[in-house]
Amino acid sequence: MTPEYRSIPKKMLFRLRYLVLPLAIFLLSLTLAAYFYHLLPTKVAYHFKDGLPDKWLSRGALITLMLVPQFLLALFAGAITWGITKLSARFQQTKSRWAENLLLLMGNMVALPQTILGFAMLDIFSYNSYQVHLLPLWVFALIVMGLGGVILGVYFAFAIRQVWRMSQGKIHKTIKE
Repeated sequence: MTPEYRSIPKKMLFRLRYLVLPLAIFLLSLTLAAYFYHLLPTKVAYHFKDGLPDKWLSRGALITLMLVPQFLLALFAGAITWGITKLSARFQQTKSRWAENLLLLMGNMVALPQTILGFAMLDIFSYNSYQVHLLPLWVFALIVMGLGGVILGVYFAFAIRQVWRMSQGKIHKTIKE
């Protein structure tokens, strides 16, 4: 075996950490639904106009309506990350860990809409159980999207920094030769 062959990393493997946040939020949503189920009335208000309820659903239909998207988003994150790891076997691997870090970011970014859906569910449960709204949904959504933007910005700043360092190393290497 040549030294170059040994330095090529093994194929990228599917790891549970690619889905930690989507799975955690789904499990938290299940837990909240189980906790609030007996506290909810048979008809649950789910839409509000000027702070007052104007649309209702049955308790079971609302919980199903709130949990199915959570499950589908977690499943979607798993399918994307699993598919990319299987697809990576067909291509030459790089020495960089950035591919794995990007996959970690991609799988866990699904947690952003899940968090907003989970908060909407918690707000609906809170109103119907205790007649208390937690926070306007649009404010919470802006906070979550802002944090997601900051996380993406930091990630891409590190990526650009590493690419710049690699290009500087190649320039110095060619100057020495």
